[in-house]
Parts: sequence; C-alpha cells; structure tokens
Amino acid sequence: MLFFTFILQLLVFITFTNALAIPFRRAHFHQGRNRKLRFRQSPSTISLSVASSTSTSASSSVSVAASAPSCLTRPSSYSATSSTLSVSTASDSTGNAALSASTVTATATVSSTGLVSTTSDTVLGISSSATEVASTSSTPVLTSSDVNTATLTSSSATATASSSDTSRKFVVAHHMVGNTYPYTSDDWAEDISLASASGIDGFALNVGVDDFQKDQVAAAYDAARQSGLDFKLFLSLDMTSLPCATADDAQSIRSWVKTYTTHSNQLIYDSRALVSTFSGESCTFGQSSVAEGWKSQFVQHSDLQGQIFFVPSFFVDPSTFSEYKDVMDGDYNWNSGWPVDLTTSVADAILANTSSSTSGSTANASLIAATVVSATTNAESALSRFIGSTETDQQHLEGLAALSDGLSSRDESSSELAYMAAVSPWFFTHYGPDTYNKNFVYLSDEHLYSRRWESLVASRDSVSIVEINTWNDYGESHYIGPIKGAQPNSEAWTNGMNHTAWLGLTAYYASAFKTGTYPTIEKDQIYMWSRPHPANAEAPDSVAQPTNYQLFQDYVWAVVLTTAPSSVTLSTSDSSSQTFDVPAGLSKLSVPISPGDTMKGTIVRDGQTVVELNADSFTFQGSPQTYNYNAFVASASAE
Repeated sequence: MLFFTFILQLLVFITFTNALAIPFRRAHFHQGRNRKLRFRQSPSTISLSVASSTSTSASSSVSVAASAPSCLTRPSSYSATSSTLSVSTASDSTGNAALSASTVTATATVSSTGLVSTTSDTVLGISSSATEVASTSSTPVLTSSDVNTATLTSSSATATASSSDTSRKFVVAHHMVGNTYPYTSDDWAEDISLASASGIDGFALNVGVDDFQKDQVAAAYDAARQSGLDFKLFLSLDMTSLPCATADDAQSIRSWVKTYTTHSNQLIYDSRALVSTFSGESCTFGQSSVAEGWKSQFVQHSDLQGQIFFVPSFFVDPSTFSEYKDVMDGDYNWNSGWPVDLTTSVADAILANTSSSTSGSTANASLIAATVVSATTNAESALSRFIGSTETDQQHLEGLAALSDGLSSRDESSSELAYMAAVSPWFFTHYGPDTYNKNFVYLSDEHLYSRRWESLVASRDSVSIVEINTWNDYGESHYIGPIKGAQPNSEAWTNGMNHTAWLGLTAYYASAFKTGTYPTIEKDQIYMWSRPHPANAEAPDSVAQPTNYQLFQDYVWAVVLTTAPSSVTLSTSDSSSQTFDVPAGLSKLSVPISPGDTMKGTIVRDGQTVVELNADSFTFQGSPQTYNYNAFVASASAE
C-alpha cells in the first residue's frame, strides 16, 4: 500500500517537474581473480526543481481503495470491474471551484496479453492497446499512453530484416569470464547445457586483461562446439579492464576478436560476427578522438572491416550517438535492466515536494486529478515509470535512428541497426572502503524481473537482442546461473543464496520474446523470493548499510504459473498466510514478511494440492550479523 501510494505521488510530481537532470553513468563493476580494479560509480543525486504558484492555492485529497497484499495477474482473458476514486479539491483564491467533490468511475478491459493488478478491494486494469475511461465530471482524463506506456515506439533505426540472422530474436546472458579461473571444460559444458535448456541462445563473454581469460574463452568456444547445440558465443570487450590507449592495444584486441569470427558457434548477426563492449567511451587507441580510434583501429581496420557487427555499450548520452556513425552497428543499453535513477534522495525529494507540486491553478488541479485517476485505473502503467520502464530504451532507439543514414555509405553490407536491451532480476553489492568501496542497491522489488521482461515482450518489434545481466556476476548479486568458479570476495552475501530457480521464469519469458506469443503453461509452478532480513535491520557489520536500502520493502515476492484456475496460498508462518484465487496463466503475488518468518507456497485445485514449496532453509532474520540485501530464491513445480 505504501509503495502504491508513493507511485501515485511520484506520477503527480513528474507531471509538474521543471527539470530532471539525470547523469549518464556506468552501472557495472566486477573484480575477478588478478583483474584490474574496475570501479563503478555509485548512484548520484538527481537535482529536482518544482514550479509552484504563489498567487493561487488549492488543497486536494485523494481516496484510493486498496490494501496489501497485492496480486498481479496475467490471465487468459479478463474484464475488469469498475472501481471508484474520490477526488475532492478546495476552491482556489479566486473563488473558482476545482473538482469539488467529484467522483470518477473507470472501467478497463484487458486483452489476453494485458496485466491486471488486483487487491482485496479493487481491480485495476491496463489494456495492451487502449484504456476506456468514463468520467462523471468534465475533468479531462489521461489515457495510459499519456502517463506512460510499456510499449516502445518503433524507431526508423530498426529496419525490416533482409536476412535470416536479423529476423531472428536472440536471448543471451552476460557471462563474466573473470570469474572462471578454475573452470574446466566440464564447467563450460554444464553452463551451456543449463542455459540452453532455459531458453538462452548464447553467452556474451565479458573479457578483461587477465592472461587466463584467453584460455577460458577458447575452452568456452570448444565446449559450445562439442555440445552439438545451436548455442552461440560472442566477445563483450570489457574496456574498463582492457588497455585502449595505443594502436598496439587495438592490435591485441583485433587479434583476439579475429580468432573467432568464423567459429561455428560464433553469434552471427547480419552476416557478420557480433562483438560488444562494456564501456569504451574513453578509448582512443592513440588517435585524435574516441570515434576515430574505434573507426580506424577496430571497426574499419583492414583486419576486421566487413567481418564484425559492432554493438558496444558506450556510457554516453544517446543524443550523441551520431558522433559514432562510422563505428556503431547497434547499441547495448546496459543500464536498462534496473531503475538506476530511482534513489533514496530522489524518492525523498518527490515526497517532500508533492504538496507544492499539487498547489496551483484550477487547470493544474484538474490535470493532477486526471493524472491520479489514470494512475489508479492503470496501476501497471504507474509502476512501470520505474519498474520495468522502457523510457531509457526509447531514448537509445532515438539515438540509433540518427545513425541510420550513414549505414550504406560506410558499409554496403549493412542493412539494419540492432538494439540490445538488458533485463536483470536483482542488484546488491557490499564492498567496503578497504576493498572496492562499492556499497549500494537498485530497487529490485515489485517483481522487477517479470515486469522488465513483459515490457520487452510488448516492445519486441524494436528490440533485436535481450541480454540478461547476468549469468554469474556474484559481486552485484544479479546472477541467474549456479554459484561456481572464483567469486570476487562476495561469499558473505552469495553463499547459500542460489538463484537458479529464476531460470524457469527465464525460459517462459525468453520464449515469449523470441516467438511473440506467451507459451502454453504445461505444468503448475511457483517461484518465491525474499531478502534474508528487514530493510531497516541493524547489524554489527564493518561495512555500513548500502546506499538506497530504504527503497526496499519487507515482502515475499511470488510468481505462479497455473494450468487452470487455482487457489494459491502464500505463508510466512503458521499464523500468517494469504490465499489468492488466480486464473490460468501467470500471476504475480506478494505478502509481508516479519522477523522469524519463512516462506511457503501452495497451489490447490479441486481440493487437491498440486504444488507445494517449503523453503525450510530460509529464515527472515531480525538481528543479522552482516548486511545482506541479496535475494533467496526458491521454486517448485508439479511432477
């Protein structure tokens, strides 16, 4: 309830914000064995300014019927009931009445691919195409597209594919080779087999300066070849680790890339070998500029010209992509996997300024009320302002569109610019000043993984490749693969915190993204996760609580996939449980959790328990010894 109220206030505030200065920053760090230190910038403060009127004043109150726990459901079909929102606004200083005790009733019909948010008191729906809103007052009512939408506007940067390798959609996972020092060929074979079985088409091999990484990359390509699977690999050059100041540095990188351009398991896009980066926006390779360095020493060098399809992740303003018109074949938007701009300081500023942002003229009051109505009748749209948002994707697509005119002039074989978007289930890192000095979280509550996937499925016409962050980055807690190899001193928050249960959800959403149709659910499944202690817990830890920890809620998050209408019960103790009636399909649920609690979930149909999940090894600790904002993830499915 608190989070829902916050989102409504947030949406109102955004409508009347004069300036929102968001810095473009790197959002990644990893330290592997013997690797060069790579420092990731912590979330920075966003400056906010709010326009307020001193000539008029108004007061407003909003009453929304909602209560926790919440239930978010993807049904086969659904027709939402009506919900009533009362909005009352006092007269302004001129005596003009503004929405005096008006009542608005909204009705929405949800398609088979729509999302429905339900609580015990209201049903809130959003249609994938349009939302019908009926009002009893003359107040203008905003549709979902006026507030926010999870569907991207197609950019001219993405043209009709001219060959089979561009018409195919790919899902890949970011694999940190720096964490594979002790890997054997069997380890690579196991990773490839598990990833392939989970709907993942390949690995983006994040490579740095360590000598052992070349041997491990060779082992990975060999394991992929021997697997007999259609599993692809490509190099993701970590330019925060690899040197890039001289022409000799470029020659070394070109040689590594060229080794695999014709390998049978190299990912080929638009008839060329896909190559990506993490960072690289400061590399000159001894040339007069970054763009000239990448052009003359890499993309258009005679060693590689016409052989690679270059999709870097440069941490620059997308409006400057045109400066790289002779370099980029596409763009990888690393930061798009998390709501990186939602920090504690931003949340505090929004809440503190809500009252001033809602005071103003009669016209403003009407718009505020309309915005709140739209947010209430379109809960998914309101939440996606940060959770699962596609706003940054749209910015990057617009930046790519500026490159399209230069394609044919620089390379006759180019027919399309590729956009690679990120998805990630979690983020927490906890290094103190005596090590890597990186200690913060990004908000990962509210079913971040599912919501981001659903946004990308809805926007698949504009997205060429989805990259999962990550398979094995333990230092930042966003791994979905097994915990193995060499951890970067992250054992304190990863030991006992297996995330492989998320692979089942990955397979479901990957299929939907690649085919455009959500797969038929053939067996009942339940997924549950939570942090191991309260957000506000205090611990005798030498490293302080992570920046932005206040954003987290003390909840168990669950996703259930059901083959038919069912009754789902989520329990945290013998005396605390909540039962939900869910339709066939995917449903997102949540319940509060308290110290001493655990997690249990059951799916019951026709009086019979068809799935039972007992997380016996998990306890929500009231007095932890160290801070751990990682997720404990569990799953169960029908036999």
